[in-house]
Amino acid sequence: MISSFILRALEGRIVVTVCIILAVALLVPASNLLLSPDNALHIPTYVMSLMGKYLCYALLALALDLVWGYCGILSLGHGAFFALGGYAMGMYLMRQIGSRGVYGDPVLPDFMVFLNWKQLPWFWHGFDMFWFACAMVLVVPGLLAFVFGWFAFRSRVNGVYLSIITQAMTYALMLAFFRNDMGFGGNNGLTDYKDILGFSVQADGTRAVLFSLSAIMLSLCLVLASAITRSKFGKVLVGVRDAESRVRFLGFRVENIKLFTFVTSAMMAGIAGALFVPQVGIINPGEFAPANSIEVVVWTAVGGRGTLIGPIIGAVLVNGGKSFFTGAFPEFWLYALGALFIFVTLFMPKGIVGTVQAALANRKAVKAAARAQAQNNDTPSTQIQAAE
Repeated sequence: MISSFILRALEGRIVVTVCIILAVALLVPASNLLLSPDNALHIPTYVMSLMGKYLCYALLALALDLVWGYCGILSLGHGAFFALGGYAMGMYLMRQIGSRGVYGDPVLPDFMVFLNWKQLPWFWHGFDMFWFACAMVLVVPGLLAFVFGWFAFRSRVNGVYLSIITQAMTYALMLAFFRNDMGFGGNNGLTDYKDILGFSVQADGTRAVLFSLSAIMLSLCLVLASAITRSKFGKVLVGVRDAESRVRFLGFRVENIKLFTFVTSAMMAGIAGALFVPQVGIINPGEFAPANSIEVVVWTAVGGRGTLIGPIIGAVLVNGGKSFFTGAFPEFWLYALGALFIFVTLFMPKGIVGTVQAALANRKAVKAAARAQAQNNDTPSTQIQAAE
């Protein structure tokens, strides 16, 4: 049963995309570690880390596409799940610092010593173990999504109202995490990491592994999302997006369908956040900012929602453009982003991948119509020859 579920996901374009991502996961670290800096094909460590950040953003966009593109839930709060996964990993990395911190306390992180905390808060216990931190990366965003979705979907909150309350949720979390008494570093967040699983976070080899792991997790989540959307459940999911009342009339529990998809998407976003933190070296309340969640919507729309591959392309392209514009023309970046979103909305409403797919389908239909017309034109002469 599981094998047939996975095999259903391995559609042609998904296989090609996964192969490309896995090739990148192998070639980029190899270029960084095996080639000398003088080689033209050498990829510097900072570029590899930047590309790793793009892969994490691509996974976040894929998570949003699962609920928005296939279930019709426009979430403006997915940045919250991303940040919670990042904080879970950041707490583990902070516990690994130990006595090497500025104040030399073997248990308390530096910011707690600075704020005169006397003991470790209860919710920090267990984060000195990697497996526990990995579990919390899934559990915390998933639990928040479950509680939020349980009330929202059973109250039949839909459309713009649901989008607004998801944005309110992430804004409330941002304000809470800014408080020093929350125990998460306040405005400064969590930073100054030393190592992960005994390996230095700053080492080239560690960063190469983190990059490859980001690409592998993106591939696995893409296969999982494809398996979900191409299954019978996925067909019901699209039905909920296009005609929720009809699906409800047919006897399906729409709230359960939405809840499962929302929780799965939140866990994927948490994984993206956990991979993001050790590569950028910091997590702070700014990751909860509503503007970050809105940017994810832009990536998904640019790439093409409801395509799975489109959001990945959109996240990489938009963030690559952001890196270029903020370096070359920092004062014009927001204008460029706004212009891009307006252009896509007006002229490419299906996004890059959706527009390409529509063009290919239209071309195929034109060719089929031409062949049918040619056959119709040949039919009378063929009948006359047969009669003779």
